[in-house]
Amino acid sequence: MMESLLIANRGEIARRIIRTAKMLGIRTIAVYSEADAGLPFVREADEAIAIGPSPARDSYLSPARILEAARKSGAAAIHPGYGFLSENANFAEAVEKAGIVWVGAPPAAIRAMGLKDAAKELMQAAGVPVTPGYLGSDQNEERLAAEAEAIGYPVLIKAVAGGGGKGMRRVERLEDFAELLASCRREAAAAFGDDRVLIERYIANPRHIEVQVFADKLGNCVHLFERDCSLQRRHQKVIEEAPAPGLDAATRATICDAAVKAARAVNYVGAGTIEFIADASEGLREDRIWFMEMNTRLQVEHPVTEAITGEDLVLWQLKVASGEPLPKMQDEIAMNGWAFEARLYAENPAAGYLPSTGRLEHLSLPATARVDSGVEQGDEITAFYDPMIAKIIAYGPNREAALSKLAAACAGIEVWPVKSNAGLLARVAVDPDFGAARIDTGFLDRHGDSLVATQPSEIAIDTAAAVLSKNTDGDPWTALTGFRIAGADDKRVRIRIGEHLHWGQSRRELEANTVMIGETTVLFDAGNAWPISLPVASAVEANHGPGDGAILSPMPGLVISVDVAEGDRVARGDRLLTVEAMKMEHSLRAPFDGIVEKLQVSSGIRVSENQLVVTVVKEQD
Repeated sequence: MMESLLIANRGEIARRIIRTAKMLGIRTIAVYSEADAGLPFVREADEAIAIGPSPARDSYLSPARILEAARKSGAAAIHPGYGFLSENANFAEAVEKAGIVWVGAPPAAIRAMGLKDAAKELMQAAGVPVTPGYLGSDQNEERLAAEAEAIGYPVLIKAVAGGGGKGMRRVERLEDFAELLASCRREAAAAFGDDRVLIERYIANPRHIEVQVFADKLGNCVHLFERDCSLQRRHQKVIEEAPAPGLDAATRATICDAAVKAARAVNYVGAGTIEFIADASEGLREDRIWFMEMNTRLQVEHPVTEAITGEDLVLWQLKVASGEPLPKMQDEIAMNGWAFEARLYAENPAAGYLPSTGRLEHLSLPATARVDSGVEQGDEITAFYDPMIAKIIAYGPNREAALSKLAAACAGIEVWPVKSNAGLLARVAVDPDFGAARIDTGFLDRHGDSLVATQPSEIAIDTAAAVLSKNTDGDPWTALTGFRIAGADDKRVRIRIGEHLHWGQSRRELEANTVMIGETTVLFDAGNAWPISLPVASAVEANHGPGDGAILSPMPGLVISVDVAEGDRVARGDRLLTVEAMKMEHSLRAPFDGIVEKLQVSSGIRVSENQLVVTVVKEQD
């Protein structure tokens, strides 16, 4: 076993690797950017080395800086985690050339599976079924459009070098193809340095099922069963579970065997995931499941596999990288119970899932489930990296028990003032369709409105009324709006929750889940956070109209394209510019027909949340 390990990553996966490495007596070395200097993983490592400015390209994506940190610390091995350089074959080769153990897939396997078109051709040759589509080298726009037409709309445009949901666009009709192709290529070039794409048939009722594989340097290769990752938003996984609901034993055996065959085809070593897409319109059937791609690294959702198998996958990685055989052979690996993982993101579902940044002034995560988090109360969520706050992992003897545990855990999450998707996660966990496993990758799109709370529940409103009236006992003029001399006692209280006024019943028996944070009283209700207060006498509801043409950036980020100039005529819905933050693109569009009066930004400029970027006026004005 190696004596020391440098973790070339950050946040929750760095903490996860440190935990297992310390259990094995391995000295751990963290690397960190300026933005991460105060995070827990830096403190928890035996040694920590600064590697540069906050932008990932100048720190976590810099092979030279990481290798210099390894040389300086005397690291015997490097674990890349996931994301960043974990699937960079050139970096893996440089690590091995430096005489350092690479805790990851062989560079040749990374290359073979890193490009989606080449990987599919390789899988076809190995006898693994692949999704119908165009994998050709001709990247001319007219050729790609013709191939999409031949496949039949809707289609998916996917970056050849893509991953993690980046560089992927669904196209419903020919008229949108050119714009979405350009957007996909731009995102792919920025994220992967490669703007080539492939075209796939879009599956109407897709389920995303992946198989965890593991191989050692001695020729042994096994699977640790499957995970269902169908609950997604914009191709980013939100809730994963293991095993996959509705998958019978025969179909499970077929796809798990195909996954092992795929890993053997590239002489794989270490942890990997073979991802399949299934047409679930007629249930999960062997003849409707196709190879999609391989992730040549540990996955974000690996804890659900750990939960149902009882295995530590990071420990397996470290043993295999040290030249040891797999800890268990196939007939020794058993599956027991059910597990879910919910990804807690710093984002605002009520505002189109825009990223949310800032200091976590209050953060309370559940003690009833496994929590893998990269931050603690008081830490900062920045715009430089993925917006994940934590992963919530719930395990039970069956799906119903595990889901009940997940629902309770998510409902108890408290985050303030950073916005989060905790309330949405809690609602998904109790949704009847999700409970009955009526799921596919379009679940959140179909159920979106019902899963996002736009106002508190009635019980939460009454709780807020009880809290505020207790806080103002002895002053009925400000507490109970309905108070009157020689009249019946009116228990109603006029309160402000968020931006809206409500009448609440001041029922004193209610147990309030409120926290005083600074000068703000915050009510937590089923994962949602609401600031509450008594309205001042002159308070009136604000009227929010459709806008006066002043276009504000909805999030802090980088302007990556500007599509108009001052004086241009625009139609309602025309794209004006695009802002990128936390690996997300957000297009700002004209609110009405008019003329671009003033353009405040240019491409390459960083903007803050609510910064004025464009002004559009109606032509008659």
